[in-house]
Amino acid sequence: MRSGTHSLFATAALSAALAAYCAGAAAQNALAGKVSSAEEGAMEGVLVSAKKAGTTITITVVSDKEGRYSFPAAKLEPGRYAIRIRAVGYDLDGPGAAEIAAGKTATLDLKLRKTSDLAAQLSNGEWMASVPGTDPQKGLLLNCVGCHSLERVVRSTHDADAFTKTVLPRMQGYVNQSIPQHPQLRKAERLMEERGDQRVQVYRSTAEYLATINRGPAQKWSYELKTLPRPSGRATRVVYTEYDLPRETISPHDVIVDKEGIAWYSSFGEQNLGRLDPKTGEVREFPIDVHKPGFPTGLLGLRSDREGNLWLGNMYQATILKFDPKTTKFTTWKLPSEQNIDAAQVNMVSPQASHVDGKVWSQNNGFAGVHRLDVKSGKIETWEPFRSAPKGEPHNIYDVIPDSQNNVYFTDFRWRHIGRIDAKSGEVKMFEIPAAAKVVAPRRGMMDVKDRLWFAQYRGDKIGMLDTKTGEFKDWTVAPRWSSPYDVMIDRNEEAWTGSMITDFVTRVDVKSGQSVNYLLPRTTNIRRVYVDNSTTPVTFWVGSNHGASIVKLETLD
Repeated sequence: MRSGTHSLFATAALSAALAAYCAGAAAQNALAGKVSSAEEGAMEGVLVSAKKAGTTITITVVSDKEGRYSFPAAKLEPGRYAIRIRAVGYDLDGPGAAEIAAGKTATLDLKLRKTSDLAAQLSNGEWMASVPGTDPQKGLLLNCVGCHSLERVVRSTHDADAFTKTVLPRMQGYVNQSIPQHPQLRKAERLMEERGDQRVQVYRSTAEYLATINRGPAQKWSYELKTLPRPSGRATRVVYTEYDLPRETISPHDVIVDKEGIAWYSSFGEQNLGRLDPKTGEVREFPIDVHKPGFPTGLLGLRSDREGNLWLGNMYQATILKFDPKTTKFTTWKLPSEQNIDAAQVNMVSPQASHVDGKVWSQNNGFAGVHRLDVKSGKIETWEPFRSAPKGEPHNIYDVIPDSQNNVYFTDFRWRHIGRIDAKSGEVKMFEIPAAAKVVAPRRGMMDVKDRLWFAQYRGDKIGMLDTKTGEFKDWTVAPRWSSPYDVMIDRNEEAWTGSMITDFVTRVDVKSGQSVNYLLPRTTNIRRVYVDNSTTPVTFWVGSNHGASIVKLETLD
């Protein structure tokens, strides 16, 4: 009797425990379902996004090899959500919506159908794969994607004459921080010079190529539209959080995260420093005075010093900025008059090692110069490493990156060199990047704790590393072709992260094994600066959608 009673109670307790466990496991997901289509059945690699009504935050997950997707309960609070998908070649069949209740898992199976407008879904990378042409011809298109998508080019009907006489001169007249929602013209004197007869002749070969890849008078393309594979395997084990910003004219070029988990961004075309609270989605902007009226506005490089102050380059305003988050006050330094020419463009400011000697490095795109600011005295020194270069040889000092002793390394975007300026002697030394191509376009990067310089090769489809102690280079390929990485950051696990301006991929590279994974972002995202928050487990990746007025956080599940 006792034994049977004990067994009965044990069985009941076990059943109750199992029921509680199953209920808990189910509650771990707020929304789940299966993605399928008539053509493929269960579909892997479909990005499923959910946005609660009345909010600015969108959560995205990816379907696995069985076509199943699920949203963690911690990511979706109760409420009604709009559902969208990203799967090139497919549309959601019918309206997407889900109602989430507390403590329960909502189920929503998604049916997809073949899209009727494939061209509207192609990324810049897929257009690059689709259009005919030689590598030099396709390379011309990389000059377009900074301001707008390639879809604008290939959907046009212009002939070569229209491109030569009207379109290309007009495009050249806009500064790099222009977007369709907020175009800005270059200084008038420079614009007139660039529209001269000699410049028009330079446009001709580009115009003739563009007229072969757009729709033209026939209103159709002469080539097959190609798509890149959907995510699979590890690339599906990820959760994205996207935060909409208040205006479509905001271009969050650089995004960094402070010790409190607050995300800060530089607005590429506007005079504002932005602050995003990821917990609430609240955005606050701090306006910046205009220092050169009549010149284009906007900010580029955003970096912090050891004390947590934020430093920015104010581009055509030719000003170095420091922002104290505690007092919310700006301090500004203008360039000396002899360097503050119309073409002056201070894009990058690098205070990472300013605690060593009280000096901050910056560059000047107007004449391939490097500046060093003495913070205490306000004095600015200037180097022009390419002043004696042969006439007509192009150079563009893009990024300035200090080592642990505040010696600075700079990238030459128009060539294949990394330069170094000794902080004590001022001596300049050049390092040539080993590469088959004449131009690999080293762009932005970082210095790690071992004084290794990591940089992206925009026209080389690679990330590179210079060991500053040995002078040796290493590189890793970023697939697919025309990935065109802009920046790179190494995390605490010796994995490198970069983002493509072209493919909408975030690439994670294990630099020891050489293995990599490409995470497809939920929507078209013009990636610039990349940032990795090493304080989280796993590490968290952040990037601004420079043409989409949003900030994206990527959390991997492995």
